Amino acid sequence: MAEREIRTDGKLDTIIGKGTKVEGTITVEGSTRIDGILTGKLISNDIVTVGPTGEVKADIKAKSIIIGGKVFGNIESSEKIEIQARAEFRGDLIAKSLLIEHGAVFHGNSNMAGGSPQKNIVTPPSENK
Repeated sequence: MAEREIRTDGKLDTIIGKGTKVEGTITVEGSTRIDGILTGKLISNDIVTVGPTGEVKADIKAKSIIIGGKVFGNIESSEKIEIQARAEFRGDLIAKSLLIEHGAVFHGNSNMAGGSPQKNIVTPPSENK
């Protein structure tokens, strides 16, 4: 199977390259691509892309998040989250839209309402009288 290309809008403001390790809280005005290792927290007002060689042990909050590598932590998107076929995500997520490709690994909880992840409560249907 050919490896899927990860695309952004063509403009990258911050790149953490392969072989680079970053620790701490990062706040970015614009898009970010991670091909190295990030530990801590990442906040962006645009797209965050974790490439196939990227490994993130951090919470991420961004407009959109594309995972092609490994992410361990909680993520929140104001728009969409995409977990690609060879990706691994372990944690809770919040998003308006979620795409998980066949072959991706996802262990955690998802919330599509935009609130905090919570357990589903099943209530019996009411009787019609």
